Amino acid sequence: MNAVQPDWTVVFDLGGVLIDWNPRHLYRKLFPGDEAGMEHFLANVCTSEWNVCQDAGRPFAEAYALLTADHPDKRHLIEAWGARFDEMMAGAIEDSVAILAELRARGTPLYALSNWSDETFPHAWKRFEFLHWFRHIVVSGRLKLIKPDPRIFRHLLESFQLEAQRTIFVDDARHNVEAAAALGMQAIHFTTPAALRASLEALRVL
Repeated sequence: MNAVQPDWTVVFDLGGVLIDWNPRHLYRKLFPGDEAGMEHFLANVCTSEWNVCQDAGRPFAEAYALLTADHPDKRHLIEAWGARFDEMMAGAIEDSVAILAELRARGTPLYALSNWSDETFPHAWKRFEFLHWFRHIVVSGRLKLIKPDPRIFRHLLESFQLEAQRTIFVDDARHNVEAAAALGMQAIHFTTPAALRASLEALRVL
């Protein structure tokens, strides 16, 4: 006799929801006492736009070469992004992980969908045991597709035969939440673990 499947599947983003990832955790060490210098570097050299390209599958070797051609004096700072990536992760967002654990204990099917470089994701996989609780993690850098592209959401739904209307998606980036909602998923904009818990309780998932 087959076990009764839970009504909802929950899909988590990782960075900013379950993992406290921020390049400033690393670069404050590399710009000691120089917050303005660090912010200038992150706004003009290793920018969010530059990092997104690695999340979309660009190799770090290519990414480094692109920046060091224009900023040869900053090579060590640029290459620290990948070499010291683990230091960008301050740790787990424990109250969010507690929610994940409760869902797991209830037998809720759990997946993750993250914009993350395939080269740096192994750092997180090795460090955080809770990542092994997911049935599958879709890593953008492996597919060379990134949120909010609808194709990466469709890949998730089709690959694992998930029904959009019975799938909850949790992400801290509003544009990703909007993209998931447009495909019919129950999308939750993550702000705090307490707010996430309240949203899941309202859906009777917790």
